[in-house]
Amino acid sequence: MAIIAQLSDIHLAVGRDGEVDDGSGPVRSLRAAVSSLLALPARPDAVVLTGDLADEGRPAEYARLHALLSPLPMAVYPLPGNHDDRDALRHAFRDHPAVAGSGGPGAPVQYAVDVAGTRLVCCDTTIPGSPSGELDVERLAWLDATLAEHPDVPTVVATHHPPYPIGIRFIDGMGLAGTEGLAEILKRHRQVVRVISGHVHRSTVGSLAGTTCTTTSSTYRQLFLDLTKPGRGALTGEPAGFAIHLVEGESAVTHFVPTGNYRPLMEVD
Repeated sequence: MAIIAQLSDIHLAVGRDGEVDDGSGPVRSLRAAVSSLLALPARPDAVVLTGDLADEGRPAEYARLHALLSPLPMAVYPLPGNHDDRDALRHAFRDHPAVAGSGGPGAPVQYAVDVAGTRLVCCDTTIPGSPSGELDVERLAWLDATLAEHPDVPTVVATHHPPYPIGIRFIDGMGLAGTEGLAEILKRHRQVVRVISGHVHRSTVGSLAGTTCTTTSSTYRQLFLDLTKPGRGALTGEPAGFAIHLVEGESAVTHFVPTGNYRPLMEVD
């Protein structure tokens, strides 16, 4: 069984001095998430970061991110979001062969790796300079060919933008184009057991072409749940969190975990 942790929407930010303040909310929140991961009875086989890792895409933000993740003993696989800079991210994680080999300057940061017998395919949905996402012809072709390489291996596809509407006007207004093409690909490649995404700052579950799709909470701030129209775009003080995906053969289970140290209160068996 593969255990894949997902952290998302970390938003590390530099201050006026151009450095990341270690006392800032995003830093404290990421430290808490890392501590929570390390406290799990069964540690994940890998961690995937589904975008908006930095707030402004600056090299100092990625350098601090890389350092804050260094206590994790497992492989960490980053993916850009609409706040990220592809080249700065790729440079900061150049010690990861899959990331370093994902393309030249300006190219999408996308790659596939093996995680305990499960394939993790990281697909870049970002449009430089835009909060919205897109799976254009080239990226759809890359995803189709990448999935065709191992049709019998259970696969998790990771993106920043989710391929389904969330129901919150603020986030759906900067959603993902190209989902029709993605749906056709998922119909052809039934080994995909999950599509996991960030961007939403909330844990949600949806589907596309019969494939279960999820988003996870931000490690920092959560989006206010306002399903009215037009609704408010606001952040709340709801608990931060992350997701744990378990994959075994054709079976996949997702757990949404609030950040914190939650010890057993009593034995129940």
